[in-house]
Amino acid sequence: MNLIVAFFILSFLVFFHELGHCIVARICGVRVEVFSVGFGKKIASMQIGQTQYALSLIPLGGYVKLKGQDDSNPKVRNYEADSYMSKSPLQRIAILLAGPLFNLILAFILYVAVGMGGKLSLLPVVGEVREGYPAYQAGIKAGDRILSMNHKEIKTWEELDSIILRSQGELEMTIQRGEETLSLKLTPIEQEAQNIFKESIMRKIIGISSGGVMGEVRYKGLDSLIYGLDESIKASTLIVQGIVKLISGVVPSSELGGVVSIVSVIGSASQEGWVILFWLTALISVNLGILNLLPIPALDGGHIMFNCYELIMKKPPSENIAYYLTLCGWGILLALMLLGLYNDIFRLLS
Repeated sequence: MNLIVAFFILSFLVFFHELGHCIVARICGVRVEVFSVGFGKKIASMQIGQTQYALSLIPLGGYVKLKGQDDSNPKVRNYEADSYMSKSPLQRIAILLAGPLFNLILAFILYVAVGMGGKLSLLPVVGEVREGYPAYQAGIKAGDRILSMNHKEIKTWEELDSIILRSQGELEMTIQRGEETLSLKLTPIEQEAQNIFKESIMRKIIGISSGGVMGEVRYKGLDSLIYGLDESIKASTLIVQGIVKLISGVVPSSELGGVVSIVSVIGSASQEGWVILFWLTALISVNLGILNLLPIPALDGGHIMFNCYELIMKKPPSENIAYYLTLCGWGILLALMLLGLYNDIFRLLS
């Protein structure tokens, strides 16, 4: 059952990605020849208008075939009025951006649903208070629950940490201690720490640690939309940082995972209820959207790069150069897939 859920989610995410390409292509007047759910041999198909809708054998996503576009061979070109290549570079870029954008929109919707459904989160309840630090000097004690900072309601420890990190000068805090509600003021200090990539950084702290209290946190109305947007931005930023750190060698290549890891994590999340499953699906959707924007010729980002070149230089790139760069792009993707699979198998064997 876990495997079925994982394949369904991955297929839906890629389907939604391709749906973005399909919708914007039609708006731009490009004929969509095939819209397939799944890859490989078609096991069922139906022709509606000029588009063949198909169900294919391998349930790992799907694809859209536009008239005049062939990812495997960019030398094949068609300049008829309803073909992809007959459109302006800006129209083609819009078609290419639509897929990743749909993934980000889907992630936002899922995060909003998670916020409204209630996610188990670390609550802003103080555990240890370090002597000599701003929190200790302000009178904060273990067991205090932080209700607001600078008049902004605090629902989770993550929100508390985020406000401290971005703070400029003095913070005004409201805390709950038993039946009492107290107001305090303090100014964070900077101290050397490690980020999630284990790099040494300077960060603002007030000298408290979490009490480890968990609770279900819900967001309503406008707050749920703000939560969805914040989570989408945080996930996108984290993924971009992760890619940069991977390329620069800060994150070892052994950390790269493949489809086995994704299926395993989705299977585990499906046991925790729909909220966690939606949250993880949103994260994978952001991954899919961001990764497709990488400037690798076989991906949307690579095609966007070619169209940007044409937009600036007023002529398309050489067919031979585009062809060989596309082959290199497929080689890079294949190598990354094999590396991810190798890491997955190594983890299983370990």
